Amino acid sequence: MTASHPAVDGDWLVPDWPAPAGVRACFTGRGRSAVDGASAPPWAHLNLGDHVGDAPVAVAANRARLGAAIGARPVFLNQVHGTAVLTLAPDSADGATADAAATRAPRLACTVMVADCLPVLLTDRQGAVVAAAHAGWRGLAGGVLEQVLKYFQPFAPVQEAPTAINIEANEVLAWLGPCIGPTAFEVGPEVRAVFLSTDAGADRCFAAQPGGKFLADLPALARRRLAALGVTRVYGNDGSLPWCTVSQPARYHSYRRDERAQGGSGRMAACIWRV
Repeated sequence: MTASHPAVDGDWLVPDWPAPAGVRACFTGRGRSAVDGASAPPWAHLNLGDHVGDAPVAVAANRARLGAAIGARPVFLNQVHGTAVLTLAPDSADGATADAAATRAPRLACTVMVADCLPVLLTDRQGAVVAAAHAGWRGLAGGVLEQVLKYFQPFAPVQEAPTAINIEANEVLAWLGPCIGPTAFEVGPEVRAVFLSTDAGADRCFAAQPGGKFLADLPALARRRLAALGVTRVYGNDGSLPWCTVSQPARYHSYRRDERAQGGSGRMAACIWRV
């Protein structure tokens, strides 16, 4: 299975990466029919976001469907495009404000919702820690990956991340899920300036457009961030068209594509858990 063609199990993606046997992960699709989810248009069908105007009963049914399918409890966050990381415990409730989650506990799924932003799933070669990060451009530039990697020593002292254990950088595996692709993600010069202020080489991730705008390659920017932290075992989204949420309306929700055109957009989920 090549990186340019996501592995598919039904309408969901299953990461094609060398994660240890005790780690599972998935990325939900939008659902291609009412059989796949309970949401009506414009959120049809498998919408997992409870903040997008969809009927609460439909969202609850969809979330229950996800939990039953993976055999673990997905913990949903109140995502704000920030950098906070929630340490999941058996009593963790949905709705905590954070943009990443990490845990060593089994059968708790670190879960991030996306509809164009980049989901990043992480574990180590022993499967001792699993983590998920919501990495839109704001979170990526702000350091959400740096914060979540504090749960994998030696990125930070243990007291800064209660679940941290001693794992070398080259033992960490990362999988990048679908997101808005480099042919669709138009941004202003201020976004480019934010990335170039800390990484001049990030210039290659931006293609100039008429009118002073740029097309940004979000997965390439994430790979640069991870490489700078010593994480080189990175799989999944390579920026090619099959990974682009905007370009695959039958498979993916997309906020940028659907919010104005259809009056709403659902949310998908990237989950990782220990069995």
